Amino acid sequence: MAILRFPSVEHADPTGLLAVGGDLEIPSLKLAYENGVFPWPTEGLPLLWFSPPFRAILEFEELKVPKRLERELKKKNFTFKINQNFSEVIERCSEGKTRKSLGTWITEEVIDAYIAFHQAGYAHSFECYGKNGKLIGGMYGVGIGGFFAGESMFYLESGASKATLLFAVNTLKERGASWIDVQMLTPLLESLGAKEIPRLQFMKKLNKALKNERLIP
Repeated sequence: MAILRFPSVEHADPTGLLAVGGDLEIPSLKLAYENGVFPWPTEGLPLLWFSPPFRAILEFEELKVPKRLERELKKKNFTFKINQNFSEVIERCSEGKTRKSLGTWITEEVIDAYIAFHQAGYAHSFECYGKNGKLIGGMYGVGIGGFFAGESMFYLESGASKATLLFAVNTLKERGASWIDVQMLTPLLESLGAKEIPRLQFMKKLNKALKNERLIP
């Protein structure tokens, strides 16, 4: 049975843990993201739901692209697509370590759940292809209204994930967004201008974005 409600995010513990249990059905996932919550499956434990005290975001006007990275990407012959190969993107992401965990949180259950979420129109993939048309990098995330949360990235060729992120930012910016939720601050994201903001500030930005038109049809 799908979760019908989450506790207010102010009730999360100091680590951000807000709720335990429930499922990854479409209504549960949609409700979670609308309430500033994301799932973090952990082996051996019931399903965990988090709303950290500080949330990492990337404001597009604060994006910083190092000159070295610009030069590197100009030499590449990458092409980009949206929502053409969501399943492979999330499966590739599952092979890496994410959210600073010791292993991946993207289990088979998560893959199946987000593929269904994608088919329902809420999860999206940004994809990077090489010269031979092979998928070499990608990012997937969740979009509801004018809000977008990046979930995970992968690359098979140097620069592909960074290029995909910049493509996603440019695409979302063109469609009216001014920021994305990146959840947790990593050295890469921080080098590009991402920052952490208090949960209350994040919730205000989230609620405002949810009222806007969909970024990705």
